[in-house]
Amino acid sequence: MQVNILAGGPRQQYPENLFNQKAGWIGVDRGALILIKNHIRPQLAVGDFDSMTVQELVEVKKNCSEIIQVNPVKDDTDTELALASAFEQLHADEVHLYGATGGRLDHLLSNIFMLLKPKFNQYVEQVKIIDRQNCIYFFNAGQHCINVLPDYKYLSFVSLGKVENLTLPDEKYQLHNQSDQLPVAYVSNEFLKSTASFSFSSGTVAVIYSHDAN
Repeated sequence: MQVNILAGGPRQQYPENLFNQKAGWIGVDRGALILIKNHIRPQLAVGDFDSMTVQELVEVKKNCSEIIQVNPVKDDTDTELALASAFEQLHADEVHLYGATGGRLDHLLSNIFMLLKPKFNQYVEQVKIIDRQNCIYFFNAGQHCINVLPDYKYLSFVSLGKVENLTLPDEKYQLHNQSDQLPVAYVSNEFLKSTASFSFSSGTVAVIYSHDAN
């Protein structure tokens, strides 16, 4: 089951036709209200809802199948709570996270680095972060093969912390057994054919498909 999560990032970063997808939806804080205004009834709304007026919160409670309202003083972010709910409560096998980029940089970094936490890292290859220009996949150590996505020209590999023996054997710009102790971004690579393979022996890598703004 695919579950989509809509966080509260800028609407200018939403992909086209975002609200036409056939999937279950979780709204994170104001994201729940945006879903409702686009005629989608979220299966779940999660957050402290401190960005809403009382009237807006009433509307969310009236139009969501279930709501989890938490104290604003907490250890986990609203998006982390939503991601945990997607896997543990809705039993998702794939999660697409929208509204997680653009706007505040601290939110963007939090949404990427949360996938290094042990409770989420077990699901890391089932999560994608998607906006108007980017699609981010996440991988743990191993041999991997990815496919070209239409309209995405660039392919970047980002070591999220210590990564050993990163090898890109058949991309436009090759890399062989590269080990890094700190996060490093190998950007603006490209596919040479319809698929590309890569491997690494330890760590977590984000693979970013991207294109320039229209």
